[in-house]
Amino acid sequence: MSVVPGHFYGKPTEAARVNLVETNGTPLGHELVSVKRAHFQSDPQTLVELAQSVQNANDFVTAGTSNKLLLIAEQIKFLQMQAQTVLEEARRDQQLHSACCNMRKVPGTVYYLYQPRSKNKDPHFSLLSPQEWGDDCPNEFLGAYKLEHDMSWTPFELISQKSPHLNKMMAAVKAYSRSSTSSDNGHTSAKSILALADS
Repeated sequence: MSVVPGHFYGKPTEAARVNLVETNGTPLGHELVSVKRAHFQSDPQTLVELAQSVQNANDFVTAGTSNKLLLIAEQIKFLQMQAQTVLEEARRDQQLHSACCNMRKVPGTVYYLYQPRSKNKDPHFSLLSPQEWGDDCPNEFLGAYKLEHDMSWTPFELISQKSPHLNKMMAAVKAYSRSSTSSDNGHTSAKSILALADS
């Protein structure tokens, strides 16, 4: 049997009536909700402007984020280049320390690296420069290096750039170590060393 709206098995039904509580915008004389604000109809143009301002803000955020990421990428590339330079210098220093040397190496001294004419012999250090050897030099000159206080090697052509700063810092470390008192418990203060190095 089909059911027809408003009928129950073919019998008509009466519509149900619900009694609602009468609304009062100012109960006990107090206005709880602003009728003007609650029923305010905004201007469509205002909504468009709001959407545009939100979009502009998103564009600015995206642009700012992109610029920051580009800056970070450049910093990472720079750090990679520095890391590569450090690794190359460490490899070079290791090879130089492996060279033959019949003397005690003293930091602050310039050593001259020579390759014997015989291919079966390893390079070795000497205190004599090619100018001191003159035309009688029996070996091939490979380069001059200064042994720094941190046991790293500085090529002769870079001594004027690197050595003064490094030597000044190492001298500051030694000076602070000599002047440190028992109250310091032997700990070296980085600020004190930097102050001595800048003096």
